[in-house]
Amino acid sequence: MNSQRVPAKRNPKQPRSIGSGQVLTRLGFLLLRSLSYLPLPIIAGIAWMVSPLMYACFGSRRRIVLKNLSTCFPDKNSDELGVIAKRCFCLTIQTGMSTGINWWASEARLAGMISVSGREHYDNALANGRNIILLAPHVIALEVGGFELSRERPMITMYQRTKNPLVDATIESARSRYGGALVERKEPLRNLLKLIRQGKPFYYLPDQDGGRKGVFVPFFSAQASTIPMIGKFAALCDAVVIPCFTRIKPRGAGWVVELGEAIDSWPSNNIAAATLMNQVIENWVKHNPEQYFWLHKRFKTRPLGEEAFYE
Repeated sequence: MNSQRVPAKRNPKQPRSIGSGQVLTRLGFLLLRSLSYLPLPIIAGIAWMVSPLMYACFGSRRRIVLKNLSTCFPDKNSDELGVIAKRCFCLTIQTGMSTGINWWASEARLAGMISVSGREHYDNALANGRNIILLAPHVIALEVGGFELSRERPMITMYQRTKNPLVDATIESARSRYGGALVERKEPLRNLLKLIRQGKPFYYLPDQDGGRKGVFVPFFSAQASTIPMIGKFAALCDAVVIPCFTRIKPRGAGWVVELGEAIDSWPSNNIAAATLMNQVIENWVKHNPEQYFWLHKRFKTRPLGEEAFYE
């Protein structure tokens, strides 16, 4: 009798095969790991040198950045907006090149690069036994803040799988290197709420275009589709909301994770919750306009009847 071979179960994180795409992915990660050994000021210098070329070549992204900036800062002239846009490109390139530092560098090295201001707001909430939602908008260096705070206390982060299992496995490994919990965006909401109620801080990034599921509230001087869930999460988990912004220091000197005062009783009404969230983000971005991720089409979804915002 011929016996049938039962195929072994495949690890979902393991790539199915090593094709040309996987080879390029591995080479990309090898480059990131190699860059991670460089001093951060050297990486910043390389980014400064190559960013003018990137700014000139990537015309579609340049136009998105300038459109966003001119909408949010109508008081600035074209020269001023151009300076901010070029700086945004430079910091984005610098952050991409330094990704490997946060993924693979030793804790001792990271500790010398990253500082935290406003730590008392975070520590007080923990000492009082409060559940915490960290409002972490899409500033360019947002991942740095998540890594730094998770070094001290395991946190929850959300992620979305890509079509490349090797990329997924690498990112998941990096983001959970300090014992944090990763929640896939398509998982049932109860899984996330259960983790927050267990006392794990939630590193929440809710400020990208919300599509038709969002509510329209002002972001600077334009209506923006905004995800309003932060108020509901706070109410369902009895959590305080702590604004968390990561600022890139000049000339590769490192990063500062800036924590704001804890906000208790965040409004649960969708419009009020989304409006407050955008106001909190605006207040920081006004002082650091080059450090927000303006390459994203933040105003892509428009109220019905409005023409397209981007070309």
